[in-house]
Amino acid sequence: MDPVTQPDQLRLLAVHAHPDDESSKGAATMAKYVHEGVDVLVATCTGGERGSVLNPAMDRPEVWERLPQIRSEEMAAAREILGVGQEWLGFVDSGLPEGDPLPPLPEGCFALVPTEEAAAPLVALIRRFRPQVMTTYDERGGYPHPDHIKTHEISVHAFEAAGDPDAYPELGEPWQVSKLYYNMSFTLPRTKAIHEAMLAGGLESPYTEMLEKWDPAKDISHRVTTRVPCGEWFGIRDRALIAHATQIDPTGRWFSTPMDMQQRVWPTEDFELARSLVDSTTPEDDLFAGIRSRADEEVGVR
Repeated sequence: MDPVTQPDQLRLLAVHAHPDDESSKGAATMAKYVHEGVDVLVATCTGGERGSVLNPAMDRPEVWERLPQIRSEEMAAAREILGVGQEWLGFVDSGLPEGDPLPPLPEGCFALVPTEEAAAPLVALIRRFRPQVMTTYDERGGYPHPDHIKTHEISVHAFEAAGDPDAYPELGEPWQVSKLYYNMSFTLPRTKAIHEAMLAGGLESPYTEMLEKWDPAKDISHRVTTRVPCGEWFGIRDRALIAHATQIDPTGRWFSTPMDMQQRVWPTEDFELARSLVDSTTPEDDLFAGIRSRADEEVGVR
């Protein structure tokens, strides 16, 4: 489908590597903006074909046989729950290489496509959808999966190229995105705050082992510029996550933190403003800070 844009509507494009990433990174923020009337579109770079089945209840031969199709079906369910549009960019999952030394990546996978070529479908999508704001991963990919790193690379490239009339002239009229954000899902302060609240409440924390292994020198929480209040939509986030049944165990430890505790201790999703062509003062509480017109605010978009 071609996204249909309205001239005065706020539009957000979230670029993700695999189906399920959209539900684990910035999902409550997207649901909040959908509720407010923002047009939200998810670009999914790959089909997740080489992902594992991480939910024991789904680890069955018939699931493995249909895994690519099932992951597509799960994505359809999740986007319905979130209320977002979604487009596939059409690349093949690279898988997460394991071992020492690491094996070579599979031929033809997303991570091996040259960045200028891999960014082309995203440039075309930006020019059709015309978002004012994009979100994606930082230069480390959020975590070092080759597809996440490639997603960062093509997102930055497309942010710069989509507004350049000399770049990809065959892909439509130029459109300059105003702001580019990186998801900051698991920062040390957030993880510690929830961990300590769990212990104080007499509960077992799912973050104990993670914190024991955390290298503070690699923490980049100081780069957070924007905290979007979205605790009211954490339930929608979790429903969208659980829709990815091959990837998410609904009885797993990551759902052990009580919802009211999450909403009280850390009721925001956090981002880094990486590129901006508009004036806005940080810290922010809105991805559209500096973009919203007075008319938008008067009619209650905010």
